[in-house]
Amino acid sequence: MTWLRPVLWEKLSPGDRGALCAPAASFAEADAAAIEIVEGVRRGGEAALKSYARQFDGYRGDQFRVPRAALQRACKSLDPQDRQAIDQAIDAVRRFHLEQGYRDYAVETWPGVTAQRKTVPVHTAGLYVPAGSAPLVSTLIMLAVPAQIAGVENIAVVVPPQPDGTVNAAVLAAAELLGLEQVFAVGGAHAIAALAFGTGELPRADKIFGPGNAWVAAAKTHVSRLPGGPGIDLPAGPSEVMVVADAEADPELVASDLLAQAEHDPLARVVLALTDAALAAPIRKAVDRQMADLPRQAIARKAMDAAVCLVAPDGESLAELVDAFAPEHLIVQTVDAEEFAQRVRNAGSIFVGPWTPESAGDYAAGPNHTLPTGRAARWCGGVTVESFQKTITVLTSSAQGALHIAPCVERLAALEGLEGHAMAMRLRREKAEAAR
Repeated sequence: MTWLRPVLWEKLSPGDRGALCAPAASFAEADAAAIEIVEGVRRGGEAALKSYARQFDGYRGDQFRVPRAALQRACKSLDPQDRQAIDQAIDAVRRFHLEQGYRDYAVETWPGVTAQRKTVPVHTAGLYVPAGSAPLVSTLIMLAVPAQIAGVENIAVVVPPQPDGTVNAAVLAAAELLGLEQVFAVGGAHAIAALAFGTGELPRADKIFGPGNAWVAAAKTHVSRLPGGPGIDLPAGPSEVMVVADAEADPELVASDLLAQAEHDPLARVVLALTDAALAAPIRKAVDRQMADLPRQAIARKAMDAAVCLVAPDGESLAELVDAFAPEHLIVQTVDAEEFAQRVRNAGSIFVGPWTPESAGDYAAGPNHTLPTGRAARWCGGVTVESFQKTITVLTSSAQGALHIAPCVERLAALEGLEGHAMAMRLRREKAEAAR
């Protein structure tokens, strides 16, 4: 395996660093195909949606919506220990997210002028839950819980069906435990299009959430750019992990963290940052040993073949390296892990110390696992309760308020040459003065 040939960060030119940190190139083929599908559904409506579903999902039914009875049966047949695990994860995620959410407030900015902010949830949220090679029950939990806390009235879940046309039973059981009723057996770019336009049984979503493959990501981006299109949660490409390790790190634990992300996707981005090049050899051996036992070895091997190993000898250069990559997941296995984590500015989520695998965050620790990729962690964070909310400002002025604020407004309007603005304020001032 050649991927663990260490590269000295300090020896790289700014151009080389930029090229190394750059997100994977856009998959033009996937983008073009996704746009074609989205536009096909926009033009052809439900008939086009069913046609794409037959082509890509093996759709063979009369409707996409999964009957409530199927959710109840799945929940009833769920192994008691699996149900307990789902319930525990829901509880932890809910307790963490209950601390979130925008707050309402009001400020008197001028005598008689009150500016308020009120918070309202989006009305309809579409949740995309991947279920191709791995049915992501955890993603349903991570998206549904903050949506419910935010007060979203209408939650629609789309899940790619299995080859027999049914939805994975564990996903259906989790939906039932979460109290969700709108689950649709449809996936891919055509599911995103259906949510964007409100096609057939599927409601029109105000905002679409959830990860997916290159086609799903491209479809989300495209619909969000259409006039009147839905919002989307965040840029979500192939999964990413960066592990920062020093001489005190356990090679077996480091290797397991690298492989945990590598098994997601052949395109998963895996980066190892070391304080000493000599640390690479034992980690490479541990990766080889653990790789041999992975059921998804073929997927993990492809991701690892493209992995990167960098060396930065001190904390300052390590922090610089991390912020340049802005990884989705950052795992810190160093002596000063807690202190180092505080220095990082760009990361989707940070996992501190040898006892904190990224897997804990993926499933049941509480923080959300829907995180920005492709260096978007430089400017946004993961999904939160606030992601399902919006704020509206409300301005109220009395006659006294108009008198107080008018001189400032009229002066600024004149400064900008906008006489209509000045007149709207001046008329109110004059009427307030006359009434006084």
